[in-house]
Amino acid sequence: MTELPNENPTDDVAAPIDLDARRARRDDQAHTEPTETAGTVVPLSVGEVERMGTAYEIALDEDRTDDDPATGKVLVPVDVPGLAVPVQEGSRQPIIPVHLLPGNLRGTIRRALGRSGHVALFHTVRSPWYGLKLAWFAGRGFTRLVRTQIRWWWVPGAETLHQKAADEKAFKEWSQIHRQVKATRAWRGGVLAAQNVGLGISVPVALSMAPTAALAAAGATAVAALAHYGRPAGQTLVGTAVVAPRFRKLNSDIVLRAYYAAGLGNPDKTDKQVNFGSTMSRDRSDTGSEVVIDLPWGLGWSDVLKARERIASGLDVHERQVFLSPDDSSSRRHKLFVADVDPLGIPAGRTDMLDGKRRSVWNPVRFGLDERNNVVWLSLPWFSVLVGAQPRKGKTFSARLIALHAALDPHVKLIIADGKNSPDWLGFRKVAHRIIFGEVPNVNDSDPIGHLLAALDEILDHIVKVNDLLTTLPVEVCPNGTLTEELARDPRYPELRVWVLVMEEFQKYFETEDQEVNKQVARKLSTIQAVGPSAGVWLLSSSQKPSGVGAGADVQRLFNRFRDNHTIRFALKCGNRDVSMAVLGGDAYQEGYDASSLPVGDKFKGVGYLYGATDATPTVRTFLADASDADKILTAARKQREALNLLTGEAAGEEIERSSRDVLADILTVLGADTAAHWEAIAGRLAEQMPEQYDGTTPDAISAQARALKVPSRDVKRDGVNRKGARADDIRAAIERRTNPAGT
Repeated sequence: MTELPNENPTDDVAAPIDLDARRARRDDQAHTEPTETAGTVVPLSVGEVERMGTAYEIALDEDRTDDDPATGKVLVPVDVPGLAVPVQEGSRQPIIPVHLLPGNLRGTIRRALGRSGHVALFHTVRSPWYGLKLAWFAGRGFTRLVRTQIRWWWVPGAETLHQKAADEKAFKEWSQIHRQVKATRAWRGGVLAAQNVGLGISVPVALSMAPTAALAAAGATAVAALAHYGRPAGQTLVGTAVVAPRFRKLNSDIVLRAYYAAGLGNPDKTDKQVNFGSTMSRDRSDTGSEVVIDLPWGLGWSDVLKARERIASGLDVHERQVFLSPDDSSSRRHKLFVADVDPLGIPAGRTDMLDGKRRSVWNPVRFGLDERNNVVWLSLPWFSVLVGAQPRKGKTFSARLIALHAALDPHVKLIIADGKNSPDWLGFRKVAHRIIFGEVPNVNDSDPIGHLLAALDEILDHIVKVNDLLTTLPVEVCPNGTLTEELARDPRYPELRVWVLVMEEFQKYFETEDQEVNKQVARKLSTIQAVGPSAGVWLLSSSQKPSGVGAGADVQRLFNRFRDNHTIRFALKCGNRDVSMAVLGGDAYQEGYDASSLPVGDKFKGVGYLYGATDATPTVRTFLADASDADKILTAARKQREALNLLTGEAAGEEIERSSRDVLADILTVLGADTAAHWEAIAGRLAEQMPEQYDGTTPDAISAQARALKVPSRDVKRDGVNRKGARADDIRAAIERRTNPAGT
């Protein structure tokens, strides 16, 4: 066990060692005694160890050799003063490289072939241009070669020597230079003449006697050599098909500079120095550099989170390239990862669900990639998922990706309520047990509120049946009294199938014009969320307005409870900090995750924080499934359900049994022979004649529901009193419009 540092170190221990003097002495010893000190480290004396205090030798970077030429090690402060601390053993590299493992070999080969094919096609298309450049460079090289030989024969610099001797009137020297130059030119001329005569004889002989292949090879070699010799500076013959990434290489000095510039320590004070807890290395995916950092005493995780932008500035990279991870061993220790390029701007690619193969809702969803290009998985069993963001930031696509995974499990019943009535969910009609569009009657749904209440009642009944059935099953079938994957797929227990409830823009159903409807929806959803997961009813909710919803304290309370009880949160770009906190929760904000700080731009759509799925909170780039992809996946999902005879509800063409009310028909019924009535009278008759559906209803609630169905609220005079009410003719007209929207 490591001993705790001395709380009262002596001045001698705290005194820094003169590193420059020690380096100089080591260098002198290395020069004077090379045979004895080469490849070894000069040991420290007892006095030096005492004066070092909190320092020991540890290798930080492979390219750092300026401190110790023999070992490349530098002196770094550590926690335990005056004690010899061993260098931490680095993690072992895999015997077989990761990209050559059986599971990765196919992908590695595919990437290599794709790269090679791209390079070959790139250069094939440009080969005519390469031929022209080759001819031009070769001609230029031949001219350059001839000019160089002529200059060599003429003895460059001779004229300068002649002129200097003439200026100094040194005629003897001038004559001597002249004779020497003439002799040199004569000799060099002979060499060039012999060269040209040799070429003049050998070339024709070779052309007439040498094999064609040899001549072609020699000619290609000569042309290539001349082209290389004549190539202009800075130009290449062929282009670059794949541009190699360029990134800043980090070292210990840069990291220390960044942390000190961010105010996270002081290099001049021993107890305020930033230390390294590991060697700096590339990460496993080779996308960046990482190192464990130990902050000075008194600084911790919250301090480094606040200084993240300043750290990025000190590293001279963008803040989106800096990722910090806490360490369980100490509050002042964390891992710094610096990506070579901004990973959030690189799309994760299309979803693998395009293969149309069956999935299991009991297995995690392949959701996206994190900042290290690792796959992020999201588990649905026993959880509820909340997705929140500004409009047009990828919220619906992210939620739909999870729903598509559930759709590819034919044993799952899907119930979808699309509060915004968008085309994004229309394709789910192929597989959905129930599907609701909007909050007011529309071309896709004639009575969305009634359909939603009926669907929620059906889910509540299902939960009761599941719990009742589980209590009757023997222990060998249901060991822990909970639903299992085997039970959910057992044809003997069709009641135990998993249900997934998708609520798109769920806040719309908490703020309808009918406060009574809002209360019913709020109560039913809160109950489902509380007792549904254990019975195999899992929720997927999305919203662009996760706060400030609901009129009345009860609805607001139930809305907040429904929102806050989601166990997994995914927040894409949010408008401000408050919205981010509403989606992720206050704890996530305290940990440094603020979705309002996520980058803006089309290339960052689908980027968000995934909180609660695991102990870590990755920044995820979700896989893409656009409308065309979703249609292909849902078509495959329907075929799977048809093959197993597992289509139910609306997808199977069943008529929905409504336990909820038809407001217009019910109002017309209670009006009887009356041509009009006040809202107070209508509400009273409904509560008296149909207590199952209208017990406790109010005139304002009935008025709001009728007006939502295009029934005007008119002045009605009854019994000498003129008040707001409804007329029977308006009710009949609204019913006619609903049943015959085209007017035919």
